[in-house]
Amino acid sequence: MNIDIGLIRRSWSLVEPVADQVTQHFYGRLFANYPHIREMFPPAMDLQRDRLLHALTQVVLNLEDGAGLNDYLGQLARDHRKYGVQPEHYPAVGSCLVAAMRFNAGGAWLPAYDEAWMTAYNYIAEVMIQAAEQDAVQTPPAWIGTVVAHEVRTPEIAVITVEPDHPYPYRAGQYATLQSAHWPRVWRPYSIANAPRQDNLLTFHVRMVPGGWVSTALMHHTRPGDSLLLGPPRGSLVLDRASTSHLIFIAGGTGLAPLKALIEESVWVPDRPTIDLFHGVRRSGDAYDNEDLQRLRSQHRRLRIVHAVSDDPEGWRRHSAVDALEYHRIVPDGDVFVCGSSEMVRVTANRLLGLGVPFDRIHTEFAPGAAPSLAVL
Repeated sequence: MNIDIGLIRRSWSLVEPVADQVTQHFYGRLFANYPHIREMFPPAMDLQRDRLLHALTQVVLNLEDGAGLNDYLGQLARDHRKYGVQPEHYPAVGSCLVAAMRFNAGGAWLPAYDEAWMTAYNYIAEVMIQAAEQDAVQTPPAWIGTVVAHEVRTPEIAVITVEPDHPYPYRAGQYATLQSAHWPRVWRPYSIANAPRQDNLLTFHVRMVPGGWVSTALMHHTRPGDSLLLGPPRGSLVLDRASTSHLIFIAGGTGLAPLKALIEESVWVPDRPTIDLFHGVRRSGDAYDNEDLQRLRSQHRRLRIVHAVSDDPEGWRRHSAVDALEYHRIVPDGDVFVCGSSEMVRVTANRLLGLGVPFDRIHTEFAPGAAPSLAVL
């Protein structure tokens, strides 16, 4: 691809400080010029604007990563099918996006920036259109899932098991976006907490977010027999990213879900790795999955499980999951997988680098809550 990445990054630096105005202008222009597109978006747009900025930044900053970018865009395109995105929508979004940046650049925008962005955007659109067309031959845009089990583990966490209406082709460590009938067109990402199974069941660990539309609906207004929509699988936090036989898994809260799926998968790997799992929670009562973890421990004799509690005033040694790693004197000499909130992942990754873990052996996923969405492309 003949894309001037230097021009793109210079132009992005002009509008990054006013990104909120850019996104508001973009949506205003898009919905005014193409009102039929508005119905693809949820009624409330605040979170949508945040996702646009995140996704745009990721694409811009990773244009040089050819193979990685194509894989990322392919997943994004397959996910976009659930919104009803068609090839004719891409030019509309691209022209409005560039116009919004030009308008908010304070007079410093150059014609060359238009050309650089549209060249990049057309390349991105072409990759995504082709991926979506190939995917449409084999899989539906979304799956209808029936809730077969709903277990409240703590006042804030529920474990939900769903049976998709068709085989769901995912890998251990990936996540799915879910839509509740209570909130049409509002999708939220949740990691799948089990490796692929013959019965096609998927388990999700749902933490209720204060004010969270979908998490509240899943926690308090969902029962066995209810239906959910599932978008296609996303994510790259998979076991074959590891290159060593000693794996360290560091989970914060419900970030345990994808790491638990990887442990399940590793049980069947011929050269089963040694795994040290550190599960960090705020209070001892938040360790919601102990019974299942002990079941895994009985199946995987090379698995060690350590709980770390950060806020309990009594009864537990208070430390984070990465603190527990140092306290137990575990040498991080292999690959380290980290999953949790964005802040937890950032802090943990920095601590690991300080402990001498090479950058390419620290594996994380973009926080699912910030996953790119329809608004970008």
